[in-house]
Amino acid sequence: MTYWVYLVIAIVAEVIATTALKSSDGFSRLLPSIVVVAGYSVAFYCLALALRTIPVGVAYAIWSGVGVVMVTILAWVFFGQRLDLPAIAGMGLIIAGVVVMNVFSQTVSH
Repeated sequence: MTYWVYLVIAIVAEVIATTALKSSDGFSRLLPSIVVVAGYSVAFYCLALALRTIPVGVAYAIWSGVGVVMVTILAWVFFGQRLDLPAIAGMGLIIAGVVVMNVFSQTVSH
């Protein structure tokens, strides 16, 4: 179970870093740039720990799927970036894919 916690931490750190990347304005603002570097460092370290047990394809699918949805939500909240109906439907499919993998796949160890 600990490796799933590492994956969650990796996802959250990556989402924070990616959101701060927008605020860093091309690494021209110091504090957001520090958050980007620290966030990605934590994200990749925790992802590496998670990959000790979780298959790389499964971990990356969850990382990218959940990350895309979370970054999109934060971009909407903090930057006012809106989505149209096809984009929302696509996000729903991403979430459905992550759920199907975790609930039904024999590849995912619980």
